[in-house]
Amino acid sequence: MSREAVVAGRYAKALYEIAAQEGRTLEVEQEIRALVNAFNEDQDIQKFISTPNISEAAKWEVLEGALEGKMSKSVVSLVKLLVERGRIGILPELLDRYIKITGEVLGLATATVYTTYPLNEEEKAAIADEFGALVNKKIRVLNEIDKDLLGGMKVRIGDTLYDGSLAGKLERLEKSFRRQAL
Repeated sequence: MSREAVVAGRYAKALYEIAAQEGRTLEVEQEIRALVNAFNEDQDIQKFISTPNISEAAKWEVLEGALEGKMSKSVVSLVKLLVERGRIGILPELLDRYIKITGEVLGLATATVYTTYPLNEEEKAAIADEFGALVNKKIRVLNEIDKDLLGGMKVRIGDTLYDGSLAGKLERLEKSFRRQAL
């Protein structure tokens, strides 16, 4: 395990403890996820944060203005601490660790569902029910659009991939024909 992963784990554990005391564990997770998505999607933010010529104080001043009133005090404090210590880059790993901690404590698992179209709430609920029964946990569904899928869906829960895509079904069919031909 890398040093960054260990550090991210420590921050995630501390943040979880604070969020649990406040009764806001899932809300804090959503806030961190929103931050990670914003950092990942905006090249300007990435450049700004990673520029060594800009002081941590200047970075924090800009981020504070953007976050104040939009994020909880605990998340804003976390971001400030990460910026001051030059560790804002661990935020994605911190999110992963936080999700794992939350999942273990609350009996939750995250299912990333890859489809060719956005799922509606009813479809997400059906997937959560079906896979929740399979893994014996409450399932949170994250929908990712994958334009490379021909149809069907893929579901990843932890390290396990459930491939219900059209390409996956065709591949399994082809393998069964090869076995029968031997």
